[in-house]
Order: sequence, then C-alpha cells, then structure tokens
Amino acid sequence: MAERLLLIDDDDSLRRVTEYNLSSAGFEVRTAASGQEGLLQFREHCPDLVITDVKLGDISGLEVLAQIKKESADTPVIVITAFGTIEMAVEAMSRGAFNFVTKPFDRETLRLTCQKALEMASLKFRNRLLAEEVNRLTGTEGMVTANSVMADLLETALKVAGSEATVLITGESGTGKEVLARLIHQHSGRSNGPMVAVNCAAIPENLIESELFGHVKGAFTGAISNRKGRFQTAARGTLFLDEIGELKMEMQVKLLRAIQERAVEPVGSDQTEKIDVRIVAATNQDLRTLMDAGRFREDLYYRLGVVPLHIPALRERKEDIKALTQHFLKKLNAPADVSFSPEALFAMQNYDWPGNIRELQNAVERGVILCKDAVVTGGDLNLTPQSKSGPDELSLPDIPDSGISLEAVEKALIVKALNKSGGNRSEAARLLRIPRHVLIYRLEKFGI
Repeated sequence: MAERLLLIDDDDSLRRVTEYNLSSAGFEVRTAASGQEGLLQFREHCPDLVITDVKLGDISGLEVLAQIKKESADTPVIVITAFGTIEMAVEAMSRGAFNFVTKPFDRETLRLTCQKALEMASLKFRNRLLAEEVNRLTGTEGMVTANSVMADLLETALKVAGSEATVLITGESGTGKEVLARLIHQHSGRSNGPMVAVNCAAIPENLIESELFGHVKGAFTGAISNRKGRFQTAARGTLFLDEIGELKMEMQVKLLRAIQERAVEPVGSDQTEKIDVRIVAATNQDLRTLMDAGRFREDLYYRLGVVPLHIPALRERKEDIKALTQHFLKKLNAPADVSFSPEALFAMQNYDWPGNIRELQNAVERGVILCKDAVVTGGDLNLTPQSKSGPDELSLPDIPDSGISLEAVEKALIVKALNKSGGNRSEAARLLRIPRHVLIYRLEKFGI
C-alpha cells in the first residue's frame, strides 16, 4: 500500500508539478492550496507525511507545522520555501520539522527526503511496539494495585527510578522482584541501556567472580579468550543481582569494592576497569538474620539498601488477584470470552498463594488450558486447600514400636521441598529453613 502524503502549497503551478513527481515516485498524494485547507485535509485523511510551504497566504507553514505536531506528534513534516534563511530553518526544526528544504529542489532530492522521513516514522512506531511488547512479556505493565501498601511501594519505586541510588528489593519467592526491578530500569535515565539480570544462586561458586567481573585469556583452564563480565555488559544500564543473599563472604567483599570504587578487576588481570552501571539487588532471605549469623556483610547490606523496597506477599493483598488475573489472561492471549466461575473466584480469594504471583500466573494458565466452554472452574485451577494450622505446627507420623529412620524422614522432607519448589534449591532451602549450602550437603549425602 502506497504511503499517503499531504502537499500544502499556494503556488498552483509548483503544487501540480510536485504532486505529479511524488505520484510518479509511488506515493498517494493529496493537495491543499492554503494552510487552513491543509489542516482540514490532515484531520480528515490522516496522512503518513506532510509537506508544507512556509508562505501560504492565510497562515504560515510554521503555524501549520506547530498545529500538526500538537495533534499528531509522530507525523513527520517537511517544510519547503523559496525564501529560506538559517533562522527560519532553525525555527522549523525546533518546532519539530523532519527537514527544511529550499526551492528550487529536484524531484530526486524531495523523493529521498520523503522516503527518509517515512522510514524514521516507521522506525519510531516499531520501537514503540517493541517497548509495549517488552512490557507485556516482562509483566511490568501489570504492576497495578488496589492495595495501599503496594501503591505506596510503586510510588516510591517510581521516585527512586530517576536517581542513581542502589535499590534492595526484598520479598518472598514469586512476588515479582525482577518485575519491579525492570519497572525501575524502564523509568530511569538508563532505560536506553541494557538491564542485565544475574541469579547469584544459579552460578557455581568457582565461576561467580568471572561471571560478574569478566576474565582475561589464560586466567584459568578454559579461558581461551578475554571475556566481559556482567558489570561490563550492563554498561550505561542496570545490573540486577537476584538472590544476593547466596553470595559467599569472599565474593561479597569483592562486590562491595566494585560498588564503592565503580571499578572491577577481571579475573587474571592486574588492571582495573571503570564501570558505569546502576545496581538493583533482590533477595527472598532476611539479610539481617544472615548478618547476625555472620553470613552477610553489614557494610554491603547498607551499601545495597540505600533504598529498601519490600514487596508484600499476595496473601497480604488479595484485592489485587482480580486485576492480576485479567493481566495474565491478556499476557497469555486468552480468548476474549474466557471467564471464571463464582466457585473459581471464591477458591482464588480463599487460597494463601505460597508461590505468590508466579503461582497465580501458573493457575490462570492451567485454567485457560483445561477449561470447557470458556468457563474456568475451581477444579481447573487445582488449588490445594491450605492447612489452618500455624506455620510451626507440623503433622508428624506416629513412631512405631520398631522405631523409625530419622534419615528417611529427612530425605522425604527434602524431596517434598524440591518438588514444591520445582527443583529450585534456594527455594527448597528456604522452605526447610536451612542454609542453601546445608541443603546441597544433604543432597549429596542422600544421593538426591
């Protein structure tokens, strides 16, 4: 389909020649002989590009430009004139003109200028669609709330986004810590740079330093070339350090030094490299408890937590379940007629959501897949009723006269915790209330 152009010029002869040349180049051209007529044509036909002369008889082309930009900022406008001056060109560009062309001009110059203007407008449009798609996929557009505590949290997050302050996000697993980190990045002055996410618990202890700071060729077996670390690849952007509580003390010291000195030293190198990165960290652990146990440095805690943000669990803001459910339906591209039965809505409101928003998303997706006649029932959601006993009240088996193997009970609990966490060792350790390294020791001990 040909691009639609609007040509505004009060010179009848030049207007007809220019219209012919642009039509011959493949454009669909409409014309207007005055500024007011041009604005009426613009509002009626919504062209992809406007070309306007400066002197139009009724109102100036610069006024037409200003009005078009006011009504449709994304529509490119090319200004042409036979009386061009540097001052006029500067004014036209300051009002948003794509280009300023002086008469006489040849047909090829105008065609190329139009093509570049349309390509630029198309690129801006695609970038906006891409940004909207990123928001949809990352879920940041779903961070709306009816909960006052969560509303205050989002307000604080948006305030701090414009600063360079380090942020520490805490909350249970599945509450959306990375989503909040992405929201902060997207509203920061670094939004044009990358956001690089690192799960500190997922990287082997002997590789974490190289992963964060990079290494030089020959630094260790397998280092066949220089490699940038996450600090370097996040340059002019945001580095998100998830599960920061899993870092060993030795690595915490090096991380603290990097943050304080704004420089890193790649493994195997004796040279430091300056870094330009904003740090956002997150954890589902209580770092103060880890500090008391001597497993997390106090100075690093205060360096990371310049602005602490705690995300409440979903069970503490159940008024958000309805809005989040609709968001996930949209994210999953579910059919428009899908609805939830009263039974399903009741089950969702009366469930404690130990997996928080991640578990809610999984339940919604499961319901959409399994439902019949576009109605999700409680059975489709498959939400296991929660025990009403307190968190430390356990239902233990009776000990038979023949005795019972404590190791067998411990092994069974570990397997259950791994199944519940989907194989996530850090989450399984949290469920069992033991340090991650203790869990790993027991996994090796029991051959799990």
